[in-house]
Amino acid sequence: MSLPQVVIVGRPNVGKSSLFNWLARRRLAIVDPTAGVTRDRMTHTLCERDRYFDVVDTGGIGIVDADDLSDHVESQIETAIHSADLVLFVVDAQSSVMPLDEEVARRLRPVSAPVILVANKVDHESIELHANEFFRLGYGQPLGTSTKQNRGRDELVRALVEQLPEETSDNVTELDEPIMKLAIVGRRNVGKSTFVNALAHDERMIVSEVPGTTRDSVDVRFDMDDKAFIAIDTPGLTRRKAIKTDLMFYSTHRAHRSVRRADVVLLFFDAAQPIAHTDKQIWSTILEEHKPCFFVVNKWDLYAGAVATEEWAQYLRDTFPSQSHVPIAFITAKTGKNVKTLVNHAQMLFRQARERIATATLNKIVRAALERNPPPLSSMHRLPKIYYATQVGVQPPTIVLVCNEPTAFGEPYRRYLLNALRDQLPFAEVPIKMLMRKRDSTPGEKKTADTVSIDD
Repeated sequence: MSLPQVVIVGRPNVGKSSLFNWLARRRLAIVDPTAGVTRDRMTHTLCERDRYFDVVDTGGIGIVDADDLSDHVESQIETAIHSADLVLFVVDAQSSVMPLDEEVARRLRPVSAPVILVANKVDHESIELHANEFFRLGYGQPLGTSTKQNRGRDELVRALVEQLPEETSDNVTELDEPIMKLAIVGRRNVGKSTFVNALAHDERMIVSEVPGTTRDSVDVRFDMDDKAFIAIDTPGLTRRKAIKTDLMFYSTHRAHRSVRRADVVLLFFDAAQPIAHTDKQIWSTILEEHKPCFFVVNKWDLYAGAVATEEWAQYLRDTFPSQSHVPIAFITAKTGKNVKTLVNHAQMLFRQARERIATATLNKIVRAALERNPPPLSSMHRLPKIYYATQVGVQPPTIVLVCNEPTAFGEPYRRYLLNALRDQLPFAEVPIKMLMRKRDSTPGEKKTADTVSIDD
């Protein structure tokens, strides 16, 4: 069975996203004074008092969206409310009862799930009496909290756990750990949210032609072949010089953070659009984090026939010339074509990145590479030597070559060694991090800790 859903609702700017982050003990949702920042449902799984449940953040009820997406936001809120096992109705204790608070109260009356009235922003005791005014909304005594002053969290958690559906032998849920986290990144309007909806088999994300519809990175749990996965939908990125507001800055920051915590990254391109400078900036971030990656050409149904897949693939290879190991997929997220195949292949990349190779195997490959093509004499008139190789890490696979002088190996030769490792090891499609480290000094030599890295 699915986990119980604890849904946070309220009018704009009462602190719903702050409460969501506070309960999760992590900065997941963007918090900004601008009304209407939250559009999509954001979900995070919590375990409190031995109970697992999902806490769900929603947009502000009654917001007039600047991009004319109010109906989409309302649809997301309605879906969340009707799937709720428990509702946290949030109000602002530092204001009086507003007409929109009364509207939220009215909309919750037909809901069968229990409702806890949460008076947020009770930053000090003098506000608690003022919060009693919200009793007239008809949901009992408000429970005072302050995310800013960290007041009332234990009381809120206790109250909501008590109101969760009772566990029975039939509905006890064992939470399966996700097999893999997929970050979906790319420019605006390349079909990232449509792809996530295809994975979830649900209108989980708002899909619109309006650029910047998705404002926050949203984790969406989905199942495929009886395995659990996390898809991380990210805001569409733009050129750095175009970032002019706090909201755009936070959106960009969250997208970059999503790349860091992903196991595999899917870099999306629109089949009908040329590769832009923004795509190269995104790729630079992926490269810095050494993440396994797919180049995903989306909306292929609109472009197929105009050009062969081989031509588009060559276009990508020419644009990213040193990344010939990165696999390429052609999909149509709207119809689901090739979506499952892409996820299955992404699992292969995930497994590659976690492989460990025996030291004896590594040394055999390195010795063969040295014999085929010995390193040239360095400018220091010293013969470069590699003593042994060992793998010291995974995700990315990290290999250390211990040598007499790291700087004696030029960039072309280090690249040759890296390619030799890729050809012979099960790392054909993932980044490899190779370090060349000087062997500990022998008696009479100057001690050094020189290390040269080459990242792929």
